[in-house]
Amino acid sequence: MTILLLEDDKDLCHALSWQLQQEGHQVDCCHDGREAELYIKQGIYDLILLDCMLPGEDGIRILKKMRAEGNLTPVIILSALGEVDHRVTGLNAGADDYLVKPFAFSELSARIGSLFRRKDAFREAKLSFGDLSLDITEKCLFCGEKQCSLSQTESELMRLLLKAGDKTTARPVLLHKVWGIDTSVEDSNLDNYIYFLRKRLKTLNSHVSIVNRRGLGYHLEYKISSPV
Repeated sequence: MTILLLEDDKDLCHALSWQLQQEGHQVDCCHDGREAELYIKQGIYDLILLDCMLPGEDGIRILKKMRAEGNLTPVIILSALGEVDHRVTGLNAGADDYLVKPFAFSELSARIGSLFRRKDAFREAKLSFGDLSLDITEKCLFCGEKQCSLSQTESELMRLLLKAGDKTTARPVLLHKVWGIDTSVEDSNLDNYIYFLRKRLKTLNSHVSIVNRRGLGYHLEYKISSPV
């Protein structure tokens, strides 16, 4: 999981980051509210751990702005403000959970696990666009009566493209989401897997195509040719 940790206490930030990495997560740290928005806009994070009292910009205002812009990335607030009114304010602003400092790391880990188990329970097993559908569990792509199996990497890349549909997903987002934020994979590797997926679509005789917006990223297009 790729996590953004927004915390101005650098010692706490370092400790949490290390513990989260030991559990296999990839973590970016930010200590300033204004810089936080730049990190968030990358769109590469699966979870944001948010301190309410950040220098530069209040954490609650950052959260409200995220939700107003349609950013549904899960957020757990980590705050020393533990009164009922503070917790209610944070949850009403769009937080998925609220944890009061000081806390045991084991509790944070448990809450992260609980949050994503709930979300997985409601996540669709299939995604569709045009004449295509992807069975995420089986990593199988369908078009009408035809189907083909995908590799793990192909399936994850296809999932992101289907989820975005006709909206362009930036190249860095695809790279980070599929191969990880600290990946050493070359940029050309993305193009290679796009090529593989295009061959899959051709084999399925799909009317969906993967369109390259040069210098920006990729999106899907569904177009049925008119009979001549």
